[in-house]
Amino acid sequence: MKYFYSPLIVFIAAGIVMLAAGGCNKYLDVPLPVNRITGDAAFISDAATSSVVTGLIQQISQAGYTAGSTGVGYTTALYADETQNLNPAILSNALFYANGLNTSSPSGTTQWTAIYQQLYQVNLAIEKISSGTGTLSYRNQWLGESYFLRGYLLWILTNLYGDAPMPLTSNFELNRTIANSPQASLYSQIIKDLKMAQTLLTVDYKDGYGAATTDRSRPNQLAVRAMLARVYLYQQDWANAEAEATSVISAANYQLVPLSQAFLINNKEAVWSFATLTGSTTVVSEYTLYNNAMPAVIPAGRQLTSYGVNAAMSTDLVNAFEPGDNRLQNWVRQTTVPATATAPALTYYFPNKYKASAVGTEHNVVLRLAEAYLIRAEARAQQNNLTGGQDDLNAVRQRAGLGLLKPASPELLVAAILKERRTELFTEFGHRLFDLRRTGTLNTVMNAYAPVKGGSWSAYKQYWPRPAEDLQTNPNIQQTPGY
Repeated sequence: MKYFYSPLIVFIAAGIVMLAAGGCNKYLDVPLPVNRITGDAAFISDAATSSVVTGLIQQISQAGYTAGSTGVGYTTALYADETQNLNPAILSNALFYANGLNTSSPSGTTQWTAIYQQLYQVNLAIEKISSGTGTLSYRNQWLGESYFLRGYLLWILTNLYGDAPMPLTSNFELNRTIANSPQASLYSQIIKDLKMAQTLLTVDYKDGYGAATTDRSRPNQLAVRAMLARVYLYQQDWANAEAEATSVISAANYQLVPLSQAFLINNKEAVWSFATLTGSTTVVSEYTLYNNAMPAVIPAGRQLTSYGVNAAMSTDLVNAFEPGDNRLQNWVRQTTVPATATAPALTYYFPNKYKASAVGTEHNVVLRLAEAYLIRAEARAQQNNLTGGQDDLNAVRQRAGLGLLKPASPELLVAAILKERRTELFTEFGHRLFDLRRTGTLNTVMNAYAPVKGGSWSAYKQYWPRPAEDLQTNPNIQQTPGY
């Protein structure tokens, strides 16, 4: 049975608290004979509670706003200026690419539904772990992970939809009439949740048994601080952004690794990543979306889309790389469609950060050290610390094989950092779209670029619409302005 209520659309059977989905990676596994636990029994032991939180992590790693063709990285790349659409027959691709999202199409609202589903479950876990009577040796870990996940979910929510309902409870009667919260309130709650997680988690990575591990797929205290650095950057809280980024950069457990290793499982640059599932045949979704064993030359009689690859890098993004940038060789691949009697040969470029067709070789990296360097560089530049900002920028550039830059003013340094973010973080979790918005340049860029894509741009499109049916069910929710 499904219970639907708006805006918190929860697909959960009555009485079922959480699931420990089968096939978890071994570091997440808990020794339970069942995969569903009902009522308060889900929180009476470490094993059961770990199962709950494990289920949350797994669900979020596979959710529609994280992975696949509805994932934030893929959809925002089409929506902004990072990728070009190769398959107009796919409605969602066409709508994102032409900036044509609307309230009645599932495109742009799939993420809304999935995020609220997860928020309900995270809230329930926080409530039960906090108030449970069971003796939990690792209560702080389970609770800290849950607070971190809620902060992360709220961050995605507000960066896609702006003002939005902010559920902080599993109370059905309260949530069914909840109204929009201002984005400022959402950010305040995100910071509050992350700070709470910071006090509960340790610097060590822990597994599903509460033991130290080398696996980086459950958040630790430094993952929290890396996320806080990002949030403070978006809030233009430069001092705190610098401080949190410094805590990550200074930790002995992290270092910039060679470009070819930056997305491998548990590499030293990864601060937090999503694991693939043990026993699964599914690789990291970005490999499937942009590579999928497509050859360097398309054989006669086949097309790019024959391989299930429906988006390529935009010319603007390819041209953003400087000559000699090793990221262009390591993180970008080329495929040529040979000439025919009626058409010339064409070469397309694809993101190639994820190269492995074998499950378990790579993890979907959410937070990594290079971002922390670029956050601190920007925060320092905004505080007129030119030398410090230059050093951080150049740490990332040197790893890419590029020469040192010494911009002579804070404004020039910030411009160089933003350019570097484009070529370092491309197609990762919405960075480009969100950077354009937070720096006030989104409308200028998209007014020029949307017509190139065959679409049009208006300022209201900086945030996405929410489902019309949710507004009908709960009149306290307001539609994204302009839709």
